[in-house]
Amino acid sequence: MRAPAGITATDDTMPMGSERVEMRKRQMQIHQEAATSVLQARHGMGAAPSSASNACCFCWCCCCSCSCLTVRGEDERVQRTTYERRPEDTPNCEDSPKPTLEDARSWSMSFEKLMKSAAGRGCFRQFLRTEFSEENIVFWLACEELKKETNKSVVEEKVRQIYEDFISILSPKEVSLDSHVREVINHNMLEPTSHTFEDAQQQIYTLMQRDSYPRYMNSSAYTDLLQSLEEPPPET
Repeated sequence: MRAPAGITATDDTMPMGSERVEMRKRQMQIHQEAATSVLQARHGMGAAPSSASNACCFCWCCCCSCSCLTVRGEDERVQRTTYERRPEDTPNCEDSPKPTLEDARSWSMSFEKLMKSAAGRGCFRQFLRTEFSEENIVFWLACEELKKETNKSVVEEKVRQIYEDFISILSPKEVSLDSHVREVINHNMLEPTSHTFEDAQQQIYTLMQRDSYPRYMNSSAYTDLLQSLEEPPPET
């Protein structure tokens, strides 16, 4: 496996947790470069409304310490869709729709082409797993599913689940977001909609595009995939 940037390939004794921390640090650096242009395009130069800091009544605030963030009565729970699979159930590239050689080659043209391909998303997700950042694409996919929902009560429950799974600092699957985006999320949580995480989703998309996608294109995983799809030479 190719070692993520910032981690030497010879450091075999470094625990997985340390690798994940280093990956998060590098991702946050990329966030800082991209976040300003993304957020200003949507919200202008103004900061998130001050009422965002009072969102603790829903336990959305990432710094909230109230016990209801982790303790909920069983009567409050609703049967909900699971956005992620257990690691052992996560599909490999081979388990996704098999791409054609033309399809796989088109992924190198743009990140958009990769993400529009079901097979491309499956192979890219497998690659992200090797870099301990699979939660990025799982979060992005969860947001895509949320956008399709129209039932208000279902939207609110899915928003709550996405927050707990990917935004809460208590979650092991927390995605890397800058403080400005978190403030926007806290404000949006006051009235959850299918677009509550739109800015966060865009920031994670930009992160994957600028950080993970170039490495995938240069990885042995992608090269091996292309070779496996090439037709064998004609027999002589």
